[in-house]
Amino acid sequence: MDKGFEQILVWKKARQLNKEIYQLTSKNSFSKDFALRDQIRRASISVSSNIAEGYGRKTNKEFLYFLGVAKASCYEVKSQLYLALDVEYLNKTEFDKAFFICEEIAKMVHGLAKHLESKF
Repeated sequence: MDKGFEQILVWKKARQLNKEIYQLTSKNSFSKDFALRDQIRRASISVSSNIAEGYGRKTNKEFLYFLGVAKASCYEVKSQLYLALDVEYLNKTEFDKAFFICEEIAKMVHGLAKHLESKF
């Protein structure tokens, strides 16, 4: 029986990112900047959603495509974190924690993609 995308470690890490982003964007001035708040949330959701969708496509080629989209969304979150830091919605510690999760996800996606490519 298929264990599902829930077994994938990088999806679990992306879920952690979702929670972190939602917590950060629910506070203070960040929660009132609807455009940035909603955009960073959508980008974060895109990371976990694309990993799940790629897994569901059932071919390595399609999974690789969606992993690429997930990684790009991760970089989008990183860019938006810089903006949030620059406008002081986040302090350096909050920024570093979320940024580190993104870095881990990017590395994990890269590793999973290399693994899938080796099966071609």
